[in-house]
Amino acid sequence: MRTAGAIVAAGLVTAAAAVFARDWREATTAALVEERVRPDEPGVAVLVRQDGKTIVARGFGVRDLRSRDRIGPDTAFRLASVTKQFTATAVMLLVRDGKLRYDDALTDVFPAFPAYGRRITIRHLLTHTSGLPDYETLMDAAEKGRAPIWTADRQIHDDEVLALLRGETKGRFEPGTSWAYSNSGYVVLGLVVARVSGKPFPDFLRERIFRPLEMTRTLAYEKGKNDVQERAFGHTKEDGRFQEADQSPTSATLGDGGVYSTIEDLAKWDEGLRANALLSPAWMKPATTPVTLVDGSRPRWPAEPGDDNLAPGEPVAYGFGWFLDPWRGRPRMWHHGSTRGFRAAIERFTEDGVTVVVLANRDDLDLRDLAVQIVKPYLELPLQTSDDGGPFGTGQRIPRDRADGSRSE
Repeated sequence: MRTAGAIVAAGLVTAAAAVFARDWREATTAALVEERVRPDEPGVAVLVRQDGKTIVARGFGVRDLRSRDRIGPDTAFRLASVTKQFTATAVMLLVRDGKLRYDDALTDVFPAFPAYGRRITIRHLLTHTSGLPDYETLMDAAEKGRAPIWTADRQIHDDEVLALLRGETKGRFEPGTSWAYSNSGYVVLGLVVARVSGKPFPDFLRERIFRPLEMTRTLAYEKGKNDVQERAFGHTKEDGRFQEADQSPTSATLGDGGVYSTIEDLAKWDEGLRANALLSPAWMKPATTPVTLVDGSRPRWPAEPGDDNLAPGEPVAYGFGWFLDPWRGRPRMWHHGSTRGFRAAIERFTEDGVTVVVLANRDDLDLRDLAVQIVKPYLELPLQTSDDGGPFGTGQRIPRDRADGSRSE
């Protein structure tokens, strides 16, 4: 029989081991970031959560090169395409409210949309199977042979994206027959939310998602209408030096990438997802179920290389606003974002209870790789192996300057 003293001693050893493991993991996270980011450079904010508890919430580097204010847990970054999970949640809330159906056609919401929109459903838009033309390609065509219409100072807005799409007579493919990452689809979904709810898209996000979860530092940014507190400004690296590069011609669109947030608020978002605070598991199921094509097959990335094509010809798993490809056989919900001056990554390993978020106000870092390196100690995996697998867990290594499922510049 163990004595009381032996039991206490064993408990102390176990507690000390847990503290050591936690300290080692935090130190490893810091080392991974510090080998990539100097203290006086634009940097990153890192969040690690495990079993509903925040383990790491820390900033590295500076918010901008003018004030040189330090990045902290309350620093707000542009999320780029990580925004899409909020847009999808807004749509799902309207469906649950009975105001919208996943099988409603685009022309049910916008009757003036051309005939090709009759075959595009809300579900197609959510899953990137709509075949809508890419609005940046349409922008290029509209500007061909003439002075730029849209610039970083005169940006394209959602209603102009809709107008460009209305000017087309057909999509890229028949809806549901193929898959192609579509920023156009998520801009349109933001407009759908506004039309169906009767509220501006940023207001709907604030009232139905951010406020209930107490995400007080998160917003869909509209220049001249709201302000980003503790804002990080984007930077790009040219000739070895950082230059502020915070805005682009597409920075004003909302549903595909217009949200700013902090790692403190994203911890609340992660907890809301874990606790099903906004949507029950049954209502969340479509978001976490990979789409299949009309013939029952699994979709693939387009065969042709392109800015928003991470893995040409390879299989892809996508639900509503989330990629669902596993990593090393471990189920996960994930998304990355990339826009001028910013990178973002969220990786939720749902069965392991581990979430990693990395936000950067510089566009020279590969956050896809950094996020999976950070998560390894929490999944009890070695930091470096000969078969690292890359961020997709398939052995694919993505060129650093390729866009990653978000608006490319």
